[in-house]
Amino acid sequence: MGEISPELVTTGFAIAWPWLLLLLPLPWLLRRLLSEAPARDMQAVRVPWYQHVVGAQHGWMKRPVLAVAASVVWLLLVLAASRPQWIGEVSTLPVTGRDLLLAVDISGSMDTQDMVWEQRAVNRLEIVKHVAGDFVERRRGDRVGLVLFGSRAYLQTPLTFDTETTATLLDEAEIGLAGRETAIGDAIGLAVKRLRQDAASERVLVLLTDGANTSGEVQPLQAAEFAAREGLTIYTVGVGADEMMVQDFFGTRVVNPSADLDEDTLRAIAVRTGGEYFRARDAEGLAEIYRLLDELEPVESDEESIRPIDELFHWPLGLAYLIAFLAVLFTVRPGSLRKETVG
Repeated sequence: MGEISPELVTTGFAIAWPWLLLLLPLPWLLRRLLSEAPARDMQAVRVPWYQHVVGAQHGWMKRPVLAVAASVVWLLLVLAASRPQWIGEVSTLPVTGRDLLLAVDISGSMDTQDMVWEQRAVNRLEIVKHVAGDFVERRRGDRVGLVLFGSRAYLQTPLTFDTETTATLLDEAEIGLAGRETAIGDAIGLAVKRLRQDAASERVLVLLTDGANTSGEVQPLQAAEFAAREGLTIYTVGVGADEMMVQDFFGTRVVNPSADLDEDTLRAIAVRTGGEYFRARDAEGLAEIYRLLDELEPVESDEESIRPIDELFHWPLGLAYLIAFLAVLFTVRPGSLRKETVG
């Protein structure tokens, strides 16, 4: 797939390199202009069945048919080399000039089943996949990337306009893939490093976690200072319920599954970078937070027109190979090779 200016072409079939079609008469010109090579009496490798291949009068395919087949093959090869294409309809893409990274905690604590989705208990990451995935797909016009972090942080998806693929890769994230602990500072540091290389007018990081910084080489507040100097706005989201019923040896009791959530640090990170801190205690609360983020960082922009282009060269190229194969196959008479070998 490629992109070209919509003012230059119309929808339908096109040839990218039409000047290559000037090669079509080349075989005919060579035959007319060049003299035949003189026959020489010299030793050569003896091929017993050679006459059955070159002698078209002995095969199923006669010489005129071979000439037509060779001409068609040459036509198809030149057509393939000229890059035939199908140019699609014009589509518009809003462009905001904003780079938005989503950093998602996939540490072991995200496996806590204190959330409800469609009347069933699910873990925290499952809720994030549903809600944050919808948020990502709505960011049409932003370049969106995905950072996953546990004991270490890594870039799962680089900044891209393909929000659908980013949402798909978020849905494929697994708990513990990056370790069981939580490296909030490293996640912020990685985001700063990736966004520093880009010249977008706005740079935003949405960081979601359910715990405190327990791993990594960079402290969260130190990383926040780096982010502030680079002009990166960070919105932090603390996820996890306040109450959860658990069964143990003494019966049923109520616990706070979010006791390890470091809200003070998350709030300080947001304040230092000009963002905000949000608390998500259930699926509805998390969905509301992402709706607020849509309002704080709206998708409003000019539209850029693009045309999708599908390359079609493989069709004439494949057909040329097929015709050439059939020409060789039917030039040899059935059983001739076997008889020559036996004789």
